[in-house]
Amino acid sequence: MNIDTRKFTFLALSQFIHHHLLWFLISAYTLAAIFPTAGLWIRNLTFGEFSIFNARLHVSLLLLLLATLMFNAGLGVKTAHLTSLLHKTRVLFAGLTANLMIPMAYIFLVTLVMRLWYEPIEAQHILVGLALVAAMPIAGASTAWAQNSNGNLALSLGLVLFSTVLSPVTTPMALYVFGEMASEEYEAIIHDLAAYGSGAFLGLWIVLPSVLGLSVRFAVPEARLSAFMPFIKLINSVVLLLLNYSNGSVSLPQAVTDRDFDFLAVTLAITTGLCITAFASGYGLSRLFKVDEAERVSLMYGLGMNNNGTGLVLASLALASYPRVMVPIIFYNLVQHLVAGGVHEVTGRSSGDHRSGAEVNKMQKSKSGLFTQLITTTEKGEAKK
Repeated sequence: MNIDTRKFTFLALSQFIHHHLLWFLISAYTLAAIFPTAGLWIRNLTFGEFSIFNARLHVSLLLLLLATLMFNAGLGVKTAHLTSLLHKTRVLFAGLTANLMIPMAYIFLVTLVMRLWYEPIEAQHILVGLALVAAMPIAGASTAWAQNSNGNLALSLGLVLFSTVLSPVTTPMALYVFGEMASEEYEAIIHDLAAYGSGAFLGLWIVLPSVLGLSVRFAVPEARLSAFMPFIKLINSVVLLLLNYSNGSVSLPQAVTDRDFDFLAVTLAITTGLCITAFASGYGLSRLFKVDEAERVSLMYGLGMNNNGTGLVLASLALASYPRVMVPIIFYNLVQHLVAGGVHEVTGRSSGDHRSGAEVNKMQKSKSGLFTQLITTTEKGEAKK
């Protein structure tokens, strides 16, 4: 197999996983519930610890996988899009503010309603899980969804970058606020979580890898980097699935064994409500600022999708004795992709209604030409052999 054939194979595999990511996630969680042994091994594999800013940090395979995700997110940013952010500062600031405030209001209402739930400990587990979801920065996957839906990529990237860079400040602040909503025992847990997940943890494993990825993006020529992007995207997908499988191995087997279906049902309903509210707030914000369709799409994905991989890692490290806390995070991770897919379908039909027949034919010919070129390249490689 020559280089061209290998590249085509990796490209095809990367595209296949990307287009079926939701089903791969569901499969990873199903595997975690039935065969958790390998996932627990990944989670427990450590390489020692060290001190930074008076904090003791463990170096584990789980954290290295998380850092790889964030490095690749920074690497995927196109520098040309960053310059156009100067014209989006007002909408960008509003989006970042809403990303914190809307979930806070929703979770506050949930805590009031869940006082009626017959099992108060379960209600607190849901609250802690939702707090971790809401306190995390915006997911890098939102940029991929925005790009697929013809959104404003500059605004989407800005939301991801700034929420990530600000996370050492905003995440502990949000967790302290959520701690005030919890009962006395779980208030202390959330406040301890805020201290554990403050500057040192988020700065080292989230911000630093992202900045390093951006630095490589600036240093390496665009043409050379583009040749490696299919491999990077494939690695990113595999790492994401490994992280979700490993973290799901902690909480899902117990949930299945306990057969606590009412807890699972109410958790799914609440997390779905939070996700839909977050996406809807992006739409409402776009109407408030009277932005165009592309910016509306980016706001919806940005406000609706959170970096749950970080939340799962933080929960599995700091709250290992509370495995049910991870259930809301796992559900939100699945639901956000389902809702994102729904938004993509709606926006795709909406934009398709405005395309002329000539434009559609042109797009189809372009796709067909690309596929033919890939096949021709592969056949030439096989002929050379």
